[in-house]
Amino acid sequence: MQRTDWEQLDAPVRAAVECRTGSVHSARTAAAGKNSAIAALLGTDDGPVFVKGLRVDDPRAACHGREAAVSRYVTALSPELLWRTEADGWDLLGFRAAPGRHADYAPGSPDVPKVVNAMRRLALLWCPDLPQIKRAERRWARYLDSADLQLLHGDVLLHTDYSPDNVLIHGEDARLIDWAWPTLGAGFIDPACLIVRLIFAGHTPQEAEACVNELPSWANAPARGPDVIAEALARMWAEIAAADPTGWKQQMVKSANRWHAHRRR
Repeated sequence: MQRTDWEQLDAPVRAAVECRTGSVHSARTAAAGKNSAIAALLGTDDGPVFVKGLRVDDPRAACHGREAAVSRYVTALSPELLWRTEADGWDLLGFRAAPGRHADYAPGSPDVPKVVNAMRRLALLWCPDLPQIKRAERRWARYLDSADLQLLHGDVLLHTDYSPDNVLIHGEDARLIDWAWPTLGAGFIDPACLIVRLIFAGHTPQEAEACVNELPSWANAPARGPDVIAEALARMWAEIAAADPTGWKQQMVKSANRWHAHRRR
């Protein structure tokens, strides 16, 4: 997505932000991330604030609604949402800025166990069945038979988008950002989403599964659960890449298909 820098925003938008942050004396547009037209780290009198924004008529604006809805339930693992506002046609979210760098998923990276530990902690958090949050069996309904969909049902809060851009590593801690696709479902779904990302980063399917083997949500998954979500993710990524054949999306298709083929052996 093409980014809009702080200096390019019209005065009413900047004023609406500064009404909540105080004077902005520095601004740096984030290079990473794909879901927001505005993604800026602002230096303010009260400390750094990360602001993200989309036009209110952008089809992806629903992602902001989901992120705002879930934010209060994930502060143990994610930067705090300080405010949300609309100004001059923009939907804006302001977060307390969190330190860190984006995760490295390469084989042997010390970041991978930190991400897995964050996933373990996330599985212990509670979130109500909010209208903005999808149910897993509905989200993946068009990719699976109805009998298989029931295996995805559950009440665990899932992040589901484990792009390394959506994880900040700071010391021994991994923090999850960009809650565009929060989902309630079976606990083994998040490990599955990470497995595909690990294969994309160079792991074999066996190595990727080994990274999550000790997670209770994975170890206690129903026998066919991983097979079913592998099929759903392969079909989902094929659909995404068909609509937008960007190179990295094509690679995600290959990664998801590789894991699906491994599960079918």
